[in-house]
Amino acid sequence: MLFRNEDRFDLTAPEHSAKLQAAFDRLKNDKDKKHPYLLDGEFVFGEGAVPSYNPANHKEIIGYVTSASIKDADRAIKAASKAFETYRLTTIKQRIGYINLLVEKLLEARYDLIALIVEECGKNLVEADWEVCETIDFCRSYAMHMLEIEQGVKLLDEEGEARSCTYQPIGVGLVISPWNFPLALLAGMIIAAVITGNTVIAKPSVETPIVAFKFAELMNECGFPKGVCNLLHGSGSVIGQHLAAHPETRFINFTGSKDVGLRINETAGATPQGQKWIKRVVAEMGGKNAIIIDKTADLELAAEGIATSAYGYQGQKCSACSRAIILDEVYDDALRIILDEIKSKHKAGPVINRGAYNFINSYIETGKKEGTLLLGGGSDDSIGFFIEPTVFETGRDAVIAHEEIFGPVLTVIKAKDFAEALEIANDTEYGLTGGVYSKNEDNLTLAESHFNVGNLYFNRKITGAEVMRHPFAGYNLSGTAAKTGTRDYLINFLQLKTITRKV
Repeated sequence: MLFRNEDRFDLTAPEHSAKLQAAFDRLKNDKDKKHPYLLDGEFVFGEGAVPSYNPANHKEIIGYVTSASIKDADRAIKAASKAFETYRLTTIKQRIGYINLLVEKLLEARYDLIALIVEECGKNLVEADWEVCETIDFCRSYAMHMLEIEQGVKLLDEEGEARSCTYQPIGVGLVISPWNFPLALLAGMIIAAVITGNTVIAKPSVETPIVAFKFAELMNECGFPKGVCNLLHGSGSVIGQHLAAHPETRFINFTGSKDVGLRINETAGATPQGQKWIKRVVAEMGGKNAIIIDKTADLELAAEGIATSAYGYQGQKCSACSRAIILDEVYDDALRIILDEIKSKHKAGPVINRGAYNFINSYIETGKKEGTLLLGGGSDDSIGFFIEPTVFETGRDAVIAHEEIFGPVLTVIKAKDFAEALEIANDTEYGLTGGVYSKNEDNLTLAESHFNVGNLYFNRKITGAEVMRHPFAGYNLSGTAAKTGTRDYLINFLQLKTITRKV
């Protein structure tokens, strides 16, 4: 099976305009709908009607979802456990068939998914289309890798014994997905589990439940046996915590904040009565990512890469650049070009909700006290949750130079030489993405071995990782370094079984 990345649309082309407008019109007509969740193969309406808002217009409701109860969560666990008994025995060919059908449905729904991501998530059209493509890429890459995994482990031959060592699915998993990639990460985490023969209960973010419902609808049309994929809306601290602690949960696949991820990891570390295994946790938890500029760098290229990495989707990507570390020799020129790039090309988009708006603004106030505000700093919540692209100049020990803000705030720091720049870059509890702009091969070689991040980029932006081109995951408190889109990622949801037969 050959892999290819799905082609991104050129959304400036006129052939897409009418189709996109029709998708936005369909979405507008659906905004009074109340959406259920998926439980044991059936769509179920639960408690209440929880609205989902457009972050660019907080008076506009995208739709409503109903919330699952603890009783529903227990039903989902039982359904997934029962389904696992037979689903684990399905052939890889059968599972790939389900995923290939899902790809077809994602392609058919592409315009509707773009419109929904734009309105519920606050992304622009290009970012939304890239996310749909990434979802398709995950499907294709995991299908390809399963064919490799099916071969098992090659063993030594010996006359008199027949031996095999093959990968087996492990059980029921909990998927907890974030709002900043509400389709691609939800889908990728679910697909990795089910294509390896496991069953799942997904608990998507409360900020983007309509995108999650739409994906569950597509999954349910693909012929998976009932109970293989369940999706519940509700509070993470209630539903999510209950499922994470449940003795029948075998693994937890989480993407989100460091604090929640660490709490899940602690919960998974307990062994309640009736649990027969050590739970596995696969976690991706964010970063405090830096780009270094040395005196040999192309400053125009560096400015473009830093600005795009810092303000693409309003800095709400775990890979976003939040620190620019510039060597003293080129500091003034680089800073001037960076500020000009931001002012000329980057406008304020919405952050996800009121909580994020207040949280980011509190860091901006902190930055004003501990550094120099060079650009932006303003905000407006009269219509949506808008914060200007903001730049501070600080020392390396500033709070805003260490803590993840997850918004459009960039801290600029001066370094006396490349060694100090690396030291500053590594002076964080995270280790997700990083970048270097340099033409000095010695500096690039030093960064390869000493810049402690999972994804390191030279002379390009540090966001926009593509499946099978830039396998994505980080070190330290950025997560468990499980590289998405790869064969190794799927191994997290499998275990080896060796069979030896005397002949």
